[in-house]
Amino acid sequence: MSRSIRRGALAATAIAFSLAALTACGAGNSASTLQVKPDNAATHIGDIKIQNANVITQPEGTEGSAVIAAKIFNNGDKDQVLKSVTVEGSKEKVKLSPAKGTGPLTVPAGGALILGGEGNPSAVMATGSESMRDGDVQNVVFDLSETGEVKLQAFVVPATRYFEGFGPTAVPTPSRSASATTSPGAGED
Repeated sequence: MSRSIRRGALAATAIAFSLAALTACGAGNSASTLQVKPDNAATHIGDIKIQNANVITQPEGTEGSAVIAAKIFNNGDKDQVLKSVTVEGSKEKVKLSPAKGTGPLTVPAGGALILGGEGNPSAVMATGSESMRDGDVQNVVFDLSETGEVKLQAFVVPATRYFEGFGPTAVPTPSRSASATTSPGAGED
């Protein structure tokens, strides 16, 4: 009798696992659970999808450059060139630079371009930290050769913690005063 109970338990377990796997597929590709939105700036137009867009400023208490960091996906079958990035409301031009050498920033067909971070192309505003406040949201426009303008709202964050490696590469250091200071007790015998 114990042998048939074990077989029955095994059969019931196998059926339960089979049903669980089949019901997971039953939701389909258009299930509302697939519509979960990330808590970071993301959008898509046509073949272009932009995720994790941020405007990264200098750490608190310092002024200087700011960068735009994002991952740009091209789901099409034709390369696209990132022609420009602008921050709406800012008069300052964003300078695009490839990771190495010169030339355009290309988002390859079926691939992605990571903007910002070590070894990646960059989008820099020379004095951007001075005109933006951390915690704000800025309208950023990515202009691509085929898709045209792709707009989204990006968070403004300081180049600390997670964003430290993606922020401005040249963080200014406070200047030291020219006069030397001595500690108490220095020079006493």
